[in-house]
Amino acid sequence: MGYRTPADKLGDVGLREGFRSGLEEKVADQLRALGIEVKFEERKVKYTKPARTATYTPDFELPNGIIIETKGRFVTADRQKHILIKAQHPELDIRFVFSNSKAKISKTSATTYADWCRKNGFPFADKTIPLGWIKETP
Repeated sequence: MGYRTPADKLGDVGLREGFRSGLEEKVADQLRALGIEVKFEERKVKYTKPARTATYTPDFELPNGIIIETKGRFVTADRQKHILIKAQHPELDIRFVFSNSKAKISKTSATTYADWCRKNGFPFADKTIPLGWIKETP
């Protein structure tokens, strides 16, 4: 196979079969020449990417050790982060104060911030820290 320009390759078997490089195409040609059926990118192998270490900086910490996280918007990344923190640090008492706990977690979901907190075991309040939390003893 001689040199071909990208324009020459538009109708090429390589592009039809999804090859992204000339080397992939050459290897496929080699396999075909040997009478071996070409199976290109047919298998999917799941794996977990190693976690990266991240740091969480709480908004407030009360004298009794309760951590207060204030949220106007409670986006997916924040929710995922707090699930991971809770799983990895069950000793932490993290509680949320929302601008509006009745807000939906997304435009397409019926789940509110309050629903999410109840489901995931996080105490929450609206607008201010409840006095009971402040007076709570460790």
